[in-house]
Amino acid sequence: MDLDRDFRAPSGSERVFNRFFGFLVGLGLGFSSNYLLQVKGRKSGKLQSTPINLLELGGQQYLVAPRGRTQWVRNAEVSQEVTLKKGRHRARYRLRAIEGEEKLKVLKAYLDQFRREVERYFPLAAGSSPQAFSTVVDKYPAFQLIRLS
Repeated sequence: MDLDRDFRAPSGSERVFNRFFGFLVGLGLGFSSNYLLQVKGRKSGKLQSTPINLLELGGQQYLVAPRGRTQWVRNAEVSQEVTLKKGRHRARYRLRAIEGEEKLKVLKAYLDQFRREVERYFPLAAGSSPQAFSTVVDKYPAFQLIRLS
């Protein structure tokens, strides 16, 4: 498996939508789970931004990449730090990659909560058991966020 190419690239219209939606989220609009993820580019060093759905589960916050190892994932893996922005509020986080049973539960919760937005990226239906994710767990990076500031 080529990890650098194991992702589902957005179409042109999805890129336009993400840019527009990211702009709105950056202004503070959107659902309570919508944030603008900002991460330093691993090659360019420039700040890259993308809208994300933040999963809150058991008092913890998680990022899941429903498209796989996207650019933001690869950038975050190198920098080990991201910023979440919504309106004027910004918070920096360190990332902890999650694995095992914890990741199965997080993937299930993510798909169940954000079904409408992300179900098309998963070969499983929302409501599937955590164990059903064991066959696809490696295709979906997931991180726990640890607050820095």
